[in-house]
Amino acid sequence: MLVAIDGPAGAGKSTVARALARELGFTYLDSGAMYRCVGLLALRRPHEDPAALARRAQIELRAPGEPGETTGVLLDGEDVTQAIRSPEVSEAASRVAADAGVREALVALQRRLLAGGDWVVEGRDIGTVVAPDAALKVFLTADPRERARRRAAELGVEEETVLAEQTLRDERDSTRTHSPLAPAPGALTLDTSGMSVAQAVARIASLARDAAAGPSR
Repeated sequence: MLVAIDGPAGAGKSTVARALARELGFTYLDSGAMYRCVGLLALRRPHEDPAALARRAQIELRAPGEPGETTGVLLDGEDVTQAIRSPEVSEAASRVAADAGVREALVALQRRLLAGGDWVVEGRDIGTVVAPDAALKVFLTADPRERARRRAAELGVEEETVLAEQTLRDERDSTRTHSPLAPAPGALTLDTSGMSVAQAVARIASLARDAAAGPSR
């Protein structure tokens, strides 16, 4: 079974998806970490084609060992778990994500990973492109100011700075030609403004169990 969680930055996707995977006993996949890896490579090798970098990149994701931990990320054998979380890499990831060749390479990788087993996957185009047949599709969102506040607290930076960058990224993500950010057909939109992580997880877990049980007779 696959649960797809899409939505903009700061909506709580990563936190909710990790906790949901633990609750359900599923494997967690942070697809955004893959784009961050290519963004990091693009910053390090600015004269190379991002799509070529994506095709060559050896990306390994390691599941969090403890609650609250971030997914461990190896890029070509280097631990980049912390390096890919900087604001500069976030911005670079958003830029390379608009490249059709980058998306093609990473979508193919994600589909190979998801070919078997039970997964909770979070990103921006999981339910629309990567796994449109997912058993449950959720579009997680929140008030822009709330999203900026969460992100600022996570990064230790000014809320207004995050809000300005977030506005630009939302515009880029929602208007790009390839795989624009939008709720997938049939997805449940869940606004997490004012919700605790536990409340969001409980809501989605209930939906996932219902989906796994199949239509009632």
